[in-house]
Amino acid sequence: MFNFPFRRLAIDCMYTQVLNLVCGLITTYVFKFSGGFLSNWLISACIGTIALLLIDGARLAMWGEGARPHWFKFLLVVAVSVPLAQVLGMRLGGWLMGYPVADMGPLDDGTSAGLMVFTLLAAGAATVFFAGRDRALRAEAALAVERARTETVARQALQAQLQSLQAQIEPHMLFNTLANLQGLIAIDPPRAQDMLEQLIQYLRATLTSSRAESTTLAQEFALMDAYLGLMRIRMGERLSYALDLPAGLRGLAVPPMLLQPLVENAIAHGLEPKIEGGHLAVGACLRDGLLALTVQDSGRGLDAEPGKAGTSVGLANTRERLQAIYGGRAALTLEAAAPHGAIARITLPA
Repeated sequence: MFNFPFRRLAIDCMYTQVLNLVCGLITTYVFKFSGGFLSNWLISACIGTIALLLIDGARLAMWGEGARPHWFKFLLVVAVSVPLAQVLGMRLGGWLMGYPVADMGPLDDGTSAGLMVFTLLAAGAATVFFAGRDRALRAEAALAVERARTETVARQALQAQLQSLQAQIEPHMLFNTLANLQGLIAIDPPRAQDMLEQLIQYLRATLTSSRAESTTLAQEFALMDAYLGLMRIRMGERLSYALDLPAGLRGLAVPPMLLQPLVENAIAHGLEPKIEGGHLAVGACLRDGLLALTVQDSGRGLDAEPGKAGTSVGLANTRERLQAIYGGRAALTLEAAAPHGAIARITLPA
């Protein structure tokens, strides 16, 4: 009983009052029952409400909300409830109006049998209405469950795709660093030791954020600071860099490891192959409601030959990640910088 859907019964009772009003109009102006509209409406309300409590209450108690009742048992409930509702409703209506049932017009002249038929028809109409509404509710609930299942599968597939793309970026950077570390061990052990310590620091910093679904710009720029510190040890005075993150943007959420491929690409293609090296600037700003992340280098420019084989994997995966997360609302572009170098720019919803 504690699980009885009282709220559903109350909603059904509200719908029934509309039907009771219609029945009062029909009995007054179509069947010409005496007593006037208010009297006939009150009697219809009493009969209809009691019939609802008996029929709908039994349905909800026996089969629950949204379940399909057994048709034969339900017909038995209706067959017993309708005559009982008419008798009780007539007596309740007479008591509310202050005169005995025998003095009520609808019972005179043999009209009680007609009223019984009318009550059965009204109960049948209400049953059809509630049954149709329950079928619609069941279909809507099934559709909602299927939609939720489809969204869950799509979200899991998207997450798996993003993790796969991200997993390709991280080993790419790590292999490049280890290859350089291997070369330094033979020619400059102290620098190799510094690079190894910086690498350990960088990997510790990325341990949490690199596997998360999102990070903040503050964390992303902190990772780039650690990574560029690592590259500074490798390239020495040939590399200088600057990070520009406005305080108001530090808490914005972005996908993790988003800037890493751009910075690595700028160093590998533009700065490292250049004898004198150059400068690299990483910045963030808001433009027309979009977040713009830029990586600008003073290297060899877009027309130069690739500095290393295979370095385009980071840019390709970044584009795929942006497409998977934001669709057409995000983009990665490359353009020439003045007087020389290149600018990689990511725009995405803020």
